[in-house]
Formats: sequence, C-alpha cells, structure tokens
Amino acid sequence: MGAAIMTPMMKSTPVFLILCGVGLCSFMSYNLVRMPALAPFAESLGAGPVAVGFIVAASTLTGVFLKLPMGALSDVVSRRRLMLVGVLAFALPPFAYPWVTDLEVLAVLRVIHGLATAVFTPLVLASVASMYPLSRGAALGWYTSAAQGGALLGPMLGGWLVDTAGFSQAFLAGGGFGLLALVLYVIIFFWHPDEMPITQRDSREVWKNLRQGLHAVMGHAQMLATSGAEAAKMMANGTLMAFLPLYGLSIGLSLTEGGLLFGIQGLTSFLSKPVMGRVSDQVGRRPLITLGLVICGVTIMSIPHAVQLWSLLLLAAGFGFGEAVITSSSAALIADLAAPEHVGAGMGLRGTIMDIGHAGGPVLAGVLVATISYTGAFTVMGVLQFLAAWGFWVMSVRQTTLQPG
Repeated sequence: MGAAIMTPMMKSTPVFLILCGVGLCSFMSYNLVRMPALAPFAESLGAGPVAVGFIVAASTLTGVFLKLPMGALSDVVSRRRLMLVGVLAFALPPFAYPWVTDLEVLAVLRVIHGLATAVFTPLVLASVASMYPLSRGAALGWYTSAAQGGALLGPMLGGWLVDTAGFSQAFLAGGGFGLLALVLYVIIFFWHPDEMPITQRDSREVWKNLRQGLHAVMGHAQMLATSGAEAAKMMANGTLMAFLPLYGLSIGLSLTEGGLLFGIQGLTSFLSKPVMGRVSDQVGRRPLITLGLVICGVTIMSIPHAVQLWSLLLLAAGFGFGEAVITSSSAALIADLAAPEHVGAGMGLRGTIMDIGHAGGPVLAGVLVATISYTGAFTVMGVLQFLAAWGFWVMSVRQTTLQPG
C-alpha cells in the first residue's frame, strides 16, 4: 500500500520521515497514559462518572486556550522552537503520574500534560501541509497515520501493563516513549531548525502579523464549519476514551481487552488515513467529511447494544474508519482554505475548536452516564454526529452556490 500511495518526494524527505517517527512515539506515550489506564486510575482515587469525565477532559482544556494562538504565532516566529515545547510536554509529565494520590493533583497534571498536543499538533500539521502544497491530503494522511500508530500501540500496551504490572509501570513506559520522541525531534531541531527562514524579529511586527492571522481565520465561515465537524467527531472520541473502558468492565471485559478495542480503532484509522487522504486529493474533502460523521454516529450509537468482545471490536474498527475519513480530509481542507502565510493559524483554529468538542464530550457523557445510562450517553453522541453532518453539508452547499462561476 505504501509504495503505491506515497509520492517520491515524501520518500526522499528525511525531515518528514523523522517527523512521522516523532508523531508515532509521542502519541504512543500520550495514549499509553490516557487509554485505557486513565479512567480506571481516576476511579481508584475515588472519582465517579462526572469526575472521570472532567479528568479525561482536563488535558484538552489546555488546547482550547493555546492551539489557536500557538498556530498563529508559528506563522511569524520559529515553528521548530515552538514545537520543541510540545515534545518536552510529551516526554516529561508521564513520570509524575506514579506519584499522584488525589484527584486535584491528577487534574492539574492532566492540564500540564495537555501542553503536548496543544503546542505540537497544530504546528506539525502546518509544517507538513507547507512541505507538500500539491499533495497535502496524502502527506497529512501519512503523518496522521504515523501518529495513529501510537494510538494503536499505546492503549494495547497500556492495558496489558496495568493488568500485569500496575498503573505505575504503565505510566513510566509512557515516559520512555516520550523520551524517544524527544531524541528524534532533537535530531530535526539541530539538523533543520526551520522549514523556511524567519526574517521578522521586531516585536511590533510580530504582534501585527499575529493579529492579522487570527482575524483572517476566525472570520472564515468554511474554516469554522470544518473545525466544527472535527469538534463533533472529537466529542464522540472523547466519550469513548473516558467511558468505553468502564463500559467494557461493566460487561465483564478486562482492561487488556479494553485496550484491544482502542487498538483496533487505531489500527483501522492507521491503515485508512493515507488512503483516504489520497482519495480526498482526488474527489474532494467535503463529501468525505460528511460521510465520516455519519459512520461515527452509527457506530457509537451501537456500542451500548453490544455485549460481546467481537461485536465491540467491529464497532471500534468502524469508528476508527469514520475518524480517519474525517481527519485526513479536514486538515487538508483547512490548509486549502488558508492563505500560505496563515496555515499555522488555520490549524490552530481547527485544533482549538476540536478541543472544545474533545473536552466537552467526556463531561457531557459523564453527566449522562450518571443520570441516565451508557445507552443514553452514547445515543446522544451519535445524534450529535448526524446533526454535525447535516450542518456541515448545508454549509458546504451554501458556500458552493455563493462561489462565482
């Protein structure tokens, strides 16, 4: 599959390949801590369903406030230097989790850990999109697939480590993979500090350009609609992160089996993103985003009606495919819509709105699980996917009819 889809330019770009390695190791570290260990760890400290939702969402709140300004700032200052902050935030916080003994400290640590994705994710997406302007769907598909490889391996290893060795060993393993990501990134940092020279150094000029970038993307209706579609998907994704392991335990699955569910979700996404990114380059982004939301809605609504491991594996795989369809198209569409000098700001806008959904999903689901049931929580999330698909499609049609010619 790789030889048929990856372009010769991608094959011959060492920086791109190392960035893929950084993404794989970083998200293996991040997801090893987060899925499926985090929710049961919070429960072991006394958290109920609502508190579990807040704990899972806490790291995402950092992205809500930082992704947009960080993305815009990366358009006018050294993107590579800013990305180093994010990689450090992947590498160091996992080593603190074994020392946590109360929920307040865990919530604070999750906010700090959230610096990783808040800073690194929009910047690396902007870097990849800028490196491959003519094939950015395929390039972003390959990078996000590499990062998804971490999402595939991390939960499976994390669930097994918790079952066999305990929470502390799982968290320390996450730190080890974070350090490996840091080593890989340092190679890029010293070998190729920036993809383009930065000439603006006057602070007033930097601030002026930062404000221009923020204004350009925050007033862009199509960017907002695309980011809203991603936010809806991330509400469902955050709900699964928080409550799929607990639902699995409630029907008799082990944490190892819960990790396997996230693993198959990640595997499907990993295999699908490069293909769907290439498809989006050829057939368009908007139909695929709409289709992906519908798939995510159907699968998440079906989960609480499944009580066998094999049926949950099929549904997790289906959700992973829907997620891949959306993500490989939405990031590329944002880059298509943004002016070249505002790609970082566009990715930051997407990341901020995504994280609002990602943070809101577990919190809303926690309230619904506590007051209604798992079935009610997953059904509401599925309906939200359908509403988002309808709204995004209506906006796409409206924008198309408004375009001249």
